[in-house]
Amino acid sequence: MKKFFVVLLLLTLCITGCGKKNKKDIIKDFTAKVNDTTSYTLKGNMEIYANEETFTYSLEVDYLKDYFYKVKMVNQTNNHEQIILRNNDAVYVITPSLNKSFKFQSEWPDNSSQAYLLKAIINDMNEDEESTVEEQDDTYIIKSKVDYPNNPELKYQKVTMDKEGNIKKNEIYDEKDTVKMKVTFMSIDYKANLKTDDFKLEDYITETETKKTTEKEECKDKETCKESTSKCEGANCTKETGAIENILYPLYIPSNTYLEKSDKVTTDVGDRIILTFGGDKNFVLVEEKVFASEEFEIIPVYGDPLIVSDTIGALGANSLSWTKDNISYYLAGNDLTTKELLTIGESIGYNNQTVSAEK
Repeated sequence: MKKFFVVLLLLTLCITGCGKKNKKDIIKDFTAKVNDTTSYTLKGNMEIYANEETFTYSLEVDYLKDYFYKVKMVNQTNNHEQIILRNNDAVYVITPSLNKSFKFQSEWPDNSSQAYLLKAIINDMNEDEESTVEEQDDTYIIKSKVDYPNNPELKYQKVTMDKEGNIKKNEIYDEKDTVKMKVTFMSIDYKANLKTDDFKLEDYITETETKKTTEKEECKDKETCKESTSKCEGANCTKETGAIENILYPLYIPSNTYLEKSDKVTTDVGDRIILTFGGDKNFVLVEEKVFASEEFEIIPVYGDPLIVSDTIGALGANSLSWTKDNISYYLAGNDLTTKELLTIGESIGYNNQTVSAEK
């Protein structure tokens, strides 16, 4: 009889213990789910917190093993759409509204953590031997270190998964334990049946040119609509001006650095503002109006694509370029660190005091 109770106790402990997963099991199961799929499609939302503002994107990601990616981001405030496309040719950042694409020879996304790409998330989990798992209500929360070389203030992620191993949320924190980025996963199809033809740049060239042709048809009687600096508004066509009415200055400037001069140059398409800063950290900021190209334009750039608050820009060794509200910005300085480039760039135009360009 005594032996019977001992066996019963062992069985009870086994049954109750076997139902609870440990850290290795949870990470292993999620890793297997992602690695076993040939392609997936996910949809969700991404929030970025910068300069006391929140920038929200709708997010669609297509992945085809091993290195094909298509990431569509739409800013929910101004409906500005951009696509990051990686195929066997290069990495592209496509801006349909400008009929342009930047072409990178880059290792993106493998050269950095990525809050919205499943492979990158599990890499961070597996590479951090000190990662932890917390069980909270009906979820597991996995905490692990992250590696953002271009944004070193980001230190760790917290991934929320349900008990069935489905990822629900990923939050990225800084060293002060403040959430800087949050991705909410709405749906994931691990059997998307994607093919390499789904990752062709030509598809976006056709889409943007067709859209532009359609817009011209709406006001085809207006000859000026054939010009790149014109735009259709309903049945009317209006001439866009290349003038920059307001100069935007960075709210953040490194210590012992100051504005030396402000120049305005008139080009064929409009104004170009050149702000020169001197002192301990010399740098130049160029602002210029941009228009949609008549034909799809591919611009080679050196560096990596990255998010600059509410748009996708290009980060080089000593430069940062991006476009916001049809103004292109180019920031360059050999004395600036990567963190300073990003901090200056993100401080331009957000809750900012503007000054007339005519002054």
